[in-house]
Amino acid sequence: MNLKTVLILLALALATIFALVCVLLTKGRTPRSCQHLPLEQEDIEDGQSLVFADLTPEEMSQVVRYLQGNLGVPLVDASRAKPSDNCIASVDVQVPAKAEVLRFLDGGGARPAREALAVLYFGNQADPNITEYVVGPLPLPADHRAGTGQKYRGKLPYHRRPVTGKEYVDINALIQRELKKAPRFLAACCESDGTNLVILTTAPRGFKSGDRMTWFVLFHNVAGSGYYLSPVGLEVLVGHGDLQVSRWQLHKVFYNGQYFASTGDLEQEFVAGALEVVRLKQPQADTVLGSMRPRRPPGSPGPLQFEPQGPRYSVRDNRITFQGWSIAFGMNPNTGPRLFDVRYRGERIVYELSLQEALALYGSNCPGGMSTRYLDGSFGIGRFAYELVQGLDCPYTATYVDRHYLAETDTPKTNQNSLCIFEHDSALPLRRHFSDSQSLYYGGLRKNTLVIRTISTLINYDYIWDFMFHGSGAVEVRVHATGYISSSFFHGQGTDYGNRVGPHTLGTMHLHHIHYKVDLDVDGQLNSLETQDMEYEFVKDPWSTQNTIERPYLRRERLEKEDEAAFPLNAPMPRYLSFVSPNPNKWEQPRSYRIQIISFAGKHLPTSSSMERSISWGRYQLAVTRRKEEEPTSTSIYNQNDPWTPTVAFADFINNETITNEDLVAWITVGFLHIPHAEDVPNTVTVGNGVGFFLRPYNYFNEDPSVDSSDSVYFSSEQDAGACGANPLACLSSATACAPRLPPFHFGGFLNL
Repeated sequence: MNLKTVLILLALALATIFALVCVLLTKGRTPRSCQHLPLEQEDIEDGQSLVFADLTPEEMSQVVRYLQGNLGVPLVDASRAKPSDNCIASVDVQVPAKAEVLRFLDGGGARPAREALAVLYFGNQADPNITEYVVGPLPLPADHRAGTGQKYRGKLPYHRRPVTGKEYVDINALIQRELKKAPRFLAACCESDGTNLVILTTAPRGFKSGDRMTWFVLFHNVAGSGYYLSPVGLEVLVGHGDLQVSRWQLHKVFYNGQYFASTGDLEQEFVAGALEVVRLKQPQADTVLGSMRPRRPPGSPGPLQFEPQGPRYSVRDNRITFQGWSIAFGMNPNTGPRLFDVRYRGERIVYELSLQEALALYGSNCPGGMSTRYLDGSFGIGRFAYELVQGLDCPYTATYVDRHYLAETDTPKTNQNSLCIFEHDSALPLRRHFSDSQSLYYGGLRKNTLVIRTISTLINYDYIWDFMFHGSGAVEVRVHATGYISSSFFHGQGTDYGNRVGPHTLGTMHLHHIHYKVDLDVDGQLNSLETQDMEYEFVKDPWSTQNTIERPYLRRERLEKEDEAAFPLNAPMPRYLSFVSPNPNKWEQPRSYRIQIISFAGKHLPTSSSMERSISWGRYQLAVTRRKEEEPTSTSIYNQNDPWTPTVAFADFINNETITNEDLVAWITVGFLHIPHAEDVPNTVTVGNGVGFFLRPYNYFNEDPSVDSSDSVYFSSEQDAGACGANPLACLSSATACAPRLPPFHFGGFLNL
């Protein structure tokens, strides 16, 4: 080998070593184009949104300690309290009065005192009752005042209290004792001694005020699968209104179309051969109707959304900011998600946007199904919003937030990662145009949306609650229903009330009606309500008078009174309905926000029903009323167990007051009728089962505010569309180098149950 060859090889070796060193030095570094960009600073003073913030666990504990030491009565932990005990049922934040909050936010006034609302059940008193106390100031409470009398115009009767977990445990024990009186029947009908059967509650609990008698439906329990699709045909009516658990009784038994006085009578009829028994086998986990276990091995991963330079929104305490939007968020343990002080470009559009209630009303030829009208707020829409599964319930890289609550225990609980926030690329243009005449160009903007989401599991159903904020200044509110259908045992003329979805399973028809409160402040608090719709007029053709033309024209109307602004459910409603400011935009049009409802609601309960007033909000797809501090919610958690004398009757809010240049609230009902079918097994799918509404700017701006978006795309025939400088879309190819290293999957949602 000559010297020249040696030198060449040496040079190649040095070049290789240099290249390897460069690779090692740059390995793991983020390209400059992938580095997180600083977010725009918002004009909202730090910490102001905390005036709406949910209580911290520490604050909840301080309230409990205060109540235990200052009420002068013994308090038992609600998790083990009997009906004859006193206990703390729940503790939540007491949101200050709106006028007080606005003086603080807008007028430089003092920060309102931070207070809590505590609900107590007093069973160990001569006159058992429910009492609500306002406790404060936090973090170290020193005083309390009873708010029940002023808020509800009197005492709250004890029988209206929601059923606690301990009460259900005691009811189940009673039912198990009663089932032991029918051993031969249970062995024949269900291959059971009763211990592998589970109960499902119904509600309301009786037919008149003071009743506390509940039908419980029995199902085969199969580990790892929803029991809701495996009814055995047996239902029992339990009276549990007495303060002494030992006096509770089983009052009636239903089996396969027949009623009996007791399980002993049922056993007697069976032994005598007078009872027609449908013999069911205990379902197996691998063959049970409704199993969600995968039937195929995993395939290749689907598309993954990620942010090349990190999230373009920020979350600080209870406030989210995103491209001009600012939202304070929280969670009521009963009624669920709530938003406050929603602003766009620094202007408040919505003071409060909150879920109020979710009604599920069933039909069946079995007593449990036919009597069920669930008011989910009394069970706990927010309390049962559990941990979200990253990559399925929300995008893998979403921001996940813990929520805390105190209910039926003296110890605060945490639902980890139970609310998520993410920017969503809908794969749809927000706006676009391709010009093919005169000048040739393309302009458009992707529809990227900020989403706030939580999901509540309410027994069998899962409700997905979405609040979405668009670059056009629009707010979208949406709910999807999924989870298991509730079912009855199929017998007789069952298909008059649904469809058969299994060997002995009737998917029972029901409706889902959801109610929201929307306190809009459009360019200030004082707004009016305006409707617009189209009509046709027949006019002579101006240039050919022997002919006529059908000309559409715009019919505008200002609604003056609350009665005019109460639109019955499923009745025709003006296509455009807006909250109108007295101030005009640049074009002398009133600055407004339009309410657009997307709903397929079923029929409301007839007003002749003895319980209709408790859900009278459901009479209206939209009702607009004057805002009042004494009308904070459209319903009450106490309505479920006494719907015959409702604690809050929304119909009373509508009393024909003037709604011109007033602080107004829109109350919106959305929903759908669900007739279960075979494809609802194992679960109802979200496709086609989503409803909601939009709040859309209508002459609020001088033009579409999204024109200021830095995501806008424009290129002409004279430009190189593939050049990154001319077209942001041409820069995306380099963004693939910014794919994030995803954190390991984690789920702890089963730990807190």
